Amino acid sequence: MATKKRSPKTTTKTSAKKKTTSKKSVAKAAAKKQAKTAAPKKAGAALGPYTPVVRAGDWVIVSGQLGVLDGKLVSGGVAAQTAQAVVNLKNQLATVGLTLHDVKKTLCFLTDMDTFTTFNDAYVKGFGGSRPARSTIGVAALPFRGAVEIEAWAFKPVR
Repeated sequence: MATKKRSPKTTTKTSAKKKTTSKKSVAKAAAKKQAKTAAPKKAGAALGPYTPVVRAGDWVIVSGQLGVLDGKLVSGGVAAQTAQAVVNLKNQLATVGLTLHDVKKTLCFLTDMDTFTTFNDAYVKGFGGSRPARSTIGVAALPFRGAVEIEAWAFKPVR
């Protein structure tokens, strides 16, 4: 047993086993924290060299999600791609214990702004009662010839 001084007049004894246990607890906590940024299999792998979900303090940023399922763009146009992009976003949020209700801002990209009404209807349906701030931008093209991409910023204080 090791002796540890608390003050000049008092000493306490700690066992080597307790020290080992606390080191294990610290290692487990670090592994758990790191695992929160890794996407489980159900969320789908990143389609490029980027991290799908990143925590930055109290903010969680989800990289742009396309209407992709099993590595392929879903058929059905803007409505179907938007619905799938929202499902993918929900899955990515779930990897860090969040939901759409934690999302405070989305940034949406459309390759054809004439499809905005169709996109908007599918977006509203997918987000249910949640209404984060949103920007929608028309772009020339998206990866995999997608028509829609949705990025999200969620807020969840670290405890």
